[in-house]
Amino acid sequence: MSIGLDEALELTRTGDVWLFRGRSVPDRAIQVTTNSPVNHVGMAVVIEDLPPLMWHAELGRSLPDMWAGGHHRGVQLHDMRAAVEVWSERYGQRAWLRMLDPPATREMEDAVLKTIARLDGTPFPSTARLAGRWLRGRLPAIRSRSRDPRTLESAYCAEVIAVTYEDMGLLPAGRRPNWYDPGRFWSGDDLPLSEGARLGGEIAVDIPHKPGATG
Repeated sequence: MSIGLDEALELTRTGDVWLFRGRSVPDRAIQVTTNSPVNHVGMAVVIEDLPPLMWHAELGRSLPDMWAGGHHRGVQLHDMRAAVEVWSERYGQRAWLRMLDPPATREMEDAVLKTIARLDGTPFPSTARLAGRWLRGRLPAIRSRSRDPRTLESAYCAEVIAVTYEDMGLLPAGRRPNWYDPGRFWSGDDLPLSEGARLGGEIAVDIPHKPGATG
């Protein structure tokens, strides 16, 4: 199943997951490093009359952060249309939408805003550190009384979504954020959610290329 970008933006709601897969060397490196079919994941934030926004973490800083203003790398809140177009046209990525069912409640949306306030601007880890970070996430958790595991000194895209889902009550507490990679949010992984929620199957999003765009 596939839909156009306009329709996808009309349908998407807070908590929906957007997945991206590219063919570049860095994209393939992330896919291989994390054993994942995709290399990037973001989450929709759709609050009242605001345009759809994309909550994610990335190395780029081409778009203004809608939460803090200005341009920076790391954890960011972007205009969704602009973000999807950048990932398609500049980075040469394919995009899929997975819709959260049932939709997020008002309480969940409030939790999302608190998470954005806490994590926005968190740096993105270097690509060289991703392999070790992913492997450490699969080791048995070591409990620490002095540190909240949701407090991230740096954050990879899947970690941001996992922590946000945990704050929304959709993922169980206690699992370290670096256990998650983008592939955990792909349907083949069958990520179990709480509160009777589920993510629908992938819907391919067809993104029209603008004249002169590359990718």
